[in-house]
Amino acid sequence: MFDFAFWLFSYIIPFLAILTVIVFVHEMGHYLVARWNGVAIDAFSIGFGPELFGWNDKAGTRWRVAAIPLGGYVKFTGDANAASVPDPSASQNVPPELAPRLFANKSVWRRIAIVVAGPAANVLLTFVILYGMLVGYGRYTIPPVVGEVVAESAAAEAGLQTGDEILSVDGYSVRGFSDFQRLIATSPERPVSIQFERDGATQTVVATPDPVEVEDRFGNRQRIGQLGVSRDVAEEDMTLYRPGPIEAVGMTFEEIVFIVDRTAAFLGDFFVGRGDVEQLGGPVKIAKVSGEMATLGILALVNLTALLSLNIGIINLLPIPMLDGGHLLYYLIEAVRGRPLSMRVQELGYRFGFALVLALMVFTLVNDTLLAYLRAAG
Repeated sequence: MFDFAFWLFSYIIPFLAILTVIVFVHEMGHYLVARWNGVAIDAFSIGFGPELFGWNDKAGTRWRVAAIPLGGYVKFTGDANAASVPDPSASQNVPPELAPRLFANKSVWRRIAIVVAGPAANVLLTFVILYGMLVGYGRYTIPPVVGEVVAESAAAEAGLQTGDEILSVDGYSVRGFSDFQRLIATSPERPVSIQFERDGATQTVVATPDPVEVEDRFGNRQRIGQLGVSRDVAEEDMTLYRPGPIEAVGMTFEEIVFIVDRTAAFLGDFFVGRGDVEQLGGPVKIAKVSGEMATLGILALVNLTALLSLNIGIINLLPIPMLDGGHLLYYLIEAVRGRPLSMRVQELGYRFGFALVLALMVFTLVNDTLLAYLRAAG
């Protein structure tokens, strides 16, 4: 009984809290832009399945909390289901005065705006969190100066030397040694351009970090890039850098671009054979990471919320039917052709998308469970 309570409060509750916030923000993006465009909305749901509780607002929308808290949806009047699959007969089965308010009867550009609003809301949430943490708490840094270069390492082969001050990596500004470490760690086996200053002159080299496997404080193994440089840190080297409100805007945008870039590179690795299946994560892994972050404090959990929100926004834009990106693809094709794809083609796409999303969910669930078992076994 104690073990179950520990598991519930350590992993499941933090995971559900994060997921609920992200889902609510995502669906609220769809909802608000749909309302601004005069779309009739049947339901706004957090979770799937049987309703636990809910209420109706003055506009006739049912706000509901459902029993399976692993997602959510906004159901527009005239949709065949919660995935926003259009019902071809909807316009004939509603009162004439309601027809103009159907999502399917709105212009293609209004539909595109409504679809994009969900992922955009996730990006906005990430921006607000990262910006607030940067302005409110600042960032502890140490000078990005190379202390030691390991012989015959990737850094040595590239020509880096002790005393070099790192300025940027792949165009991303380096404000502290931890920035340099993170940029290299997220680029295993990928060539990176390193700009540094030596004896007052700026130079640039290209190096390819070696892939190594490391273990974090929670026992999780991760595949990262390593150049072969280190730096001793004294207490006087640590400084708190707190940017002004204007500078923090640029730094936050740069951070978001970095996360998007590295996420795209991570996904791209699987197409060229460099991907590590152990790095893929589904609900089990996310719940585990959520629990681990919760032990580090509320700020770590909030930071994880920002990262997951951005990643969910990105993934939702993939051109897969059933996801926002699939709907967006259909509407862009409609905008170019001047007419929508046939319902037969759309239906086949939705079936394919459903099968693909289901297969990915099953794969990540099995992968998470199997890896957890193997690690527990030894």
